[in-house]
Amino acid sequence: MADGKNQRKHVLLLAYQSFGMVFSDLSTSPLYVYKCTFSGRLRHYQNEDMVFGAFSLVFWTLTMFSLFKYVGFMLCANDNGEGGIFALYSVICRHAKFCILANQQTADEEISTYHSVGYSNRNVVSSRFKKFVERHKRMKTALLVLVLFGAAVFITISVFTPAISILSSIEGLQVRAKNLHHGMVVIIALLLLIGLFVLQHYGMHRVAFMFSPIVILWLLSIAIVGTYNIITWNPRVYQALSPYYIYKFFGETGKDGWISLGGILLCITGTEVIFAGLGQFTASSIRVAFSFFAYPCLVLQYMGQAAFLSKNFSAVSTSFHSSIPDSLFWPVQLMATLAAIVAGQAVVSATFSIVKQCHALGCFPRIKIVHKAKWVHHQIYIPEINWTLMILCLVATVGSQDTIHLGNAYGIACITGIFVTTCLTSMVIDFVWHKSLVGALLYFLFFGIIEIIFLTSSCMRIPKGGWVPLVLSAVFMFVMHVWHYGSRKKYLYDLHNKVSLKWILTLGSDLGIVRVPGIGLVYTELASGVPATFSHFLTDLPTFYQVVVFVCVKTVPIPYVSQKERHLIGRVGPKPYRMYRCIVRYGYKDVHENDEYDFENAIVMSVAEFIQLEAEGCGTPDGSVDGRLAVVRSSENFGKRFMMSESEGNKESSSLRSPASGSSSRSAALQKLKSMYEQESPQFCNRPRIQLKLLDTTYKDSRVKEELLELLEAKDAGVAYVIGHSHVKAKWNATFWKRLVINVFYSFLRKNCRSPSVGLNIPHISLIEVGMNYYL
Repeated sequence: MADGKNQRKHVLLLAYQSFGMVFSDLSTSPLYVYKCTFSGRLRHYQNEDMVFGAFSLVFWTLTMFSLFKYVGFMLCANDNGEGGIFALYSVICRHAKFCILANQQTADEEISTYHSVGYSNRNVVSSRFKKFVERHKRMKTALLVLVLFGAAVFITISVFTPAISILSSIEGLQVRAKNLHHGMVVIIALLLLIGLFVLQHYGMHRVAFMFSPIVILWLLSIAIVGTYNIITWNPRVYQALSPYYIYKFFGETGKDGWISLGGILLCITGTEVIFAGLGQFTASSIRVAFSFFAYPCLVLQYMGQAAFLSKNFSAVSTSFHSSIPDSLFWPVQLMATLAAIVAGQAVVSATFSIVKQCHALGCFPRIKIVHKAKWVHHQIYIPEINWTLMILCLVATVGSQDTIHLGNAYGIACITGIFVTTCLTSMVIDFVWHKSLVGALLYFLFFGIIEIIFLTSSCMRIPKGGWVPLVLSAVFMFVMHVWHYGSRKKYLYDLHNKVSLKWILTLGSDLGIVRVPGIGLVYTELASGVPATFSHFLTDLPTFYQVVVFVCVKTVPIPYVSQKERHLIGRVGPKPYRMYRCIVRYGYKDVHENDEYDFENAIVMSVAEFIQLEAEGCGTPDGSVDGRLAVVRSSENFGKRFMMSESEGNKESSSLRSPASGSSSRSAALQKLKSMYEQESPQFCNRPRIQLKLLDTTYKDSRVKEELLELLEAKDAGVAYVIGHSHVKAKWNATFWKRLVINVFYSFLRKNCRSPSVGLNIPHISLIEVGMNYYL
């Protein structure tokens, strides 16, 4: 009983928190829906039945898509509690052979969350359509292009959401301030937009606690206004809930009514955020918040606005603000502005998450992702995307200066994204849930046909601003596809030119070079084999560190990978070579560690655990087989074999080289230079560092203790990060289009994005870049 009560409290708490992030965009739609609907020839049909018909369309569109499709059905199509277009794609890739992402291994399927409970049964016979898609590579590429297009559309939506929400809310000032010039309204909207994106830069966590109260008060306000208008202007408006008025609407308006659907669909803008924001909340909490509060409030507002318009059709251009009672105008106007700002913030934050997922799956140029522990959970900030969206948002606002033109662009972007989601969900029904192909087709046909009708109506508005989101989406998708194409070709080149283990064995345990104290972390995209970067380094500079760890940081198609299952550790070559492999696995929503010292300690402890597990019988007798990997953190003894002590930054730097842990072989001059660098760098000052010391344990094999001591001594001597600095060109005999994509577009993106060391959080003081030429 107590557990059930606590669970209900938890659901209600999450439902309360969801208002600020999930429903803010959807709740601001009443500001502009009727204005955009009656902006064309529909303005000439000024009678009660036409207004009732428009409201009936709004009601059933909101009910069918927001309530039934997304809240009722789509929330079930989640990926371990995560929603969004990449959640659908990752679920499809895991349960069908559709994934064309690099570095995928069979070992990844052993992650505990890889196969969700109740989703897929491996013994179920695959459908013919699934087998057909799995056999054809072009179908897999087409699926990825569809996903990238959906992601590009979502990014485009984040350009228009802040613009139309804030501009439509500020336009209400002209209802009371008749002398206020429209240009001044645009200037005020631009200032608020700039403030919104600047606030993103400083971290929205400072005011995030206000988002839910603002949206809740806003929904209550519009519900009260709607109820007042129903009672005051036309109590008969409830009759328009009947679909019969839709029939009457199209019977009288014909083609003009069909064209007006481009404005009707604006009532579901923000619906995609309901599914995309699932990760921070639960399906139950979202259903409770929407079904019992947000949905009734929106219906009352749309109904009340229709009742007002049925008696005051001349006020259609300012229908929302004109319908507010005089005594409530300024409080509601203030709440409208605040709710519009919250709506813009929520969509921009969701866009950061979408871009992060694109980047994690190798489909977006390298960017800087900022995440701090004091921020809201899962909240990230991407500077490049923030300022790009701000510029595009300001240009869109200045270029249109009108809610109607923004609505034309916003509507076509919204319905396009919804249609892409419908296509992917149909595949989930067939490929993942193993329902009949007929069921998947019925789902696609039912929602898809309605969405195509809305889409064709929106296409009529392309000359009036609807072309803008199509162009922006095409540009974003082109950038993502070019980056994925170039990155995949580069990975295949690395895979083809990797060094064989036989060549390594011929060099001997010293690799034919001088082995100096320290650990060399060689970054590579390869999950097996020795990268050409390593051999290139040895050729140019015949010396390397006494311990070598080939580090592969990769993304697996699941949202999160627990710390316990993150590291796969193996050995490269015989034991005397002191060469290891560490595969660091992240989910597409995981945020990489920002502290390199934590990363170094995690690598060292994982390698040490592997050495001991191997000695206990988990590895091969001589350790000479490359490719045998172990998830070391699953061991019950992980972290219990060392003594860990904490020292305060530079003040205790000498303790890091105590005799107990081994003496450093670095010269005094090098140690002094490093100390000076750390003192001049604020991020190094007073940073707690973990010192590892081997416990006095008896080992059956003395070579195990010797190898562990050598590992800790190398760690104490210092850690260097070796990464390739590549120059990419297309082959001389490549086709014209390939040379154009690689030599021009892909090279341009590589030169103007962040360096690999930024994305991997590699400290510059320990970075070694090895030049490599790639001919793709």
